[in-house]
Formats: sequence, C-alpha cells, structure tokens
Amino acid sequence: MHLHVLHRTHHAYATPVRDSFNEARLQPLTADGQICLDYQLTTDPPSRTTHFIDFHQNHVHQFEITTAHTALAIESRATVSTTTRRLAPAQTTTPLADMAACARLAQCFEFLQPSHYTAPTPDAHALGQAITADIADAWHAAQAVTAHIHQNFAYKPAATNVHTHMRDVLRDRQGVCQDFAHVMLGICRSLGIPARYVSGYLYNGPADTLRGAQASHAWVEIYLPDHGWRGLDPTNNTQPDDRYIKIATGRDYADVSPIKGTYRGTGDRRMTVEVLVTALEPAETRAF
Repeated sequence: MHLHVLHRTHHAYATPVRDSFNEARLQPLTADGQICLDYQLTTDPPSRTTHFIDFHQNHVHQFEITTAHTALAIESRATVSTTTRRLAPAQTTTPLADMAACARLAQCFEFLQPSHYTAPTPDAHALGQAITADIADAWHAAQAVTAHIHQNFAYKPAATNVHTHMRDVLRDRQGVCQDFAHVMLGICRSLGIPARYVSGYLYNGPADTLRGAQASHAWVEIYLPDHGWRGLDPTNNTQPDDRYIKIATGRDYADVSPIKGTYRGTGDRRMTVEVLVTALEPAETRAF
C-alpha cells in the first residue's frame, strides 16, 4: 500500500518565548518491508534542521528558534510504501521457558528491563502468569496478552495523558494505545519476552473500524529468536499490516516522543495536533 501522512503540531504561547530547542522523531523508517519514499519537515518560524540516527536507529531532526515568537508550527509530510509481514497465529516458535536466554542477547537485554513508563511489576507478573498459565509457546503467549488487554481494558481517550505510568493503567484498566502498549511491555518483560514500543500511524480505510487511526498510534514488537521482531497491536488485537506506518522504536514512549524540546518563557501555552493518513494510487507516490 502507498500512504501519505500529514502531521501538524501547533504551539500557541500567551506571551513571546525564545531559545526553543527541539527534537522531532517523525520520519518513517525504511525497514522490514516498509520504504519511506519521501519526507519533508518544515517549521514556522522557519528554522534550519540537522539530522541524525539515534541509539535505537530512529531518524531524529533537531531545530532551534532563538528569536522571540508567540507560536510555533511544525509540519511533517511523508510518503510511504508498506507491506504486510505477519506470522501465522498458530505458528510454533520458541518455548516460553527457553526465552530467558534472550537476556544474554545484545539486541534484547534493554527490552527486558524497567523503563521510564513501564516496569515488570509483581502485578504485571501475576497477570502475565494467569493469562499464559496453559501456554507453552512464546508467540502464543504474546498473542494471549494482546487479546487480554484488548478485551479487558476500556479505550477511553480522556482517562490518561502522555505521562501516565503503566502501573496506573493496570490498576484502572483504561486508556489509549500508548497505555495499552506500555501494559503489554510490562507483562511481556515480566514473562521474559523481550518487548519494545513502536510509534507510528494507522490508516483506517473506508470499511475499517480500527482504534487509533488518524492520530499517532502505538503498538508493541516482541523478539522471537528464530523470527526477529514481530508486531502486535493490543488496541486492536491484531498484527500490524500494510495499514501501519512505523516511525520509531524504543523502550517506551519516552524514547520515541514525536516532538520534545525546551524553550524560555511562559508556561501558559496551548498545543493542537492534526494527523491525516491517506491512501495513494501508485502513480501519486512521488507527487509530494
């Protein structure tokens, strides 16, 4: 599938601010069958951007605006080619009891540890044990965790914020895609399954009823020794397919925040975010 993403963020300040230094993680990855065909980042006031690849192999654009301003607009446009990359639900992978060996793998170690918004707490461990009590395979166990969160946690956009910890979501059983991803990270890590946070977008076609579309979306990838990193979306109880666009991966949301930065001035500000994901015909893919 060919998809186009428009992501606009607008900050309005009550009084002029200055010395705004920012990082944006908004450029789609080219990996695992996904290709970023075109990407543009612009700001108003205009700025000069620099680019680097972070520790988790995500694209990062830095920019600064030192002069006084009362508003900041950041616009990201991307054209992406996506494919479906799935494991069969009944696929047999690694026995859950053998997953402890992953802790010795360099690509897995940090995705088994506590992070800013997640922790393999006793509650997460107990819930994971209950969900997977009769399951011996790691892939089947991760799917069971995905299904449990989807079925037992209420999708309520106003119930949490971007700083909500996994512990609170486990207690209240409600939240949004970011929260459900954090809960799944905590449970999977408590079971010895390496799990990482994925940020991105989700296209909701005319006949689809997926939660989290037309906004920044989040899901989880688990590591399976014979299959690498494989995605699961607890918000929609599915494996990501060609409707999903991957932007960044990390230990949790703190590693992949779309935009973060600092500035000097008032704390009285208002932020609005607009995301539009549209499907393109193949001939349109380089039109932007």
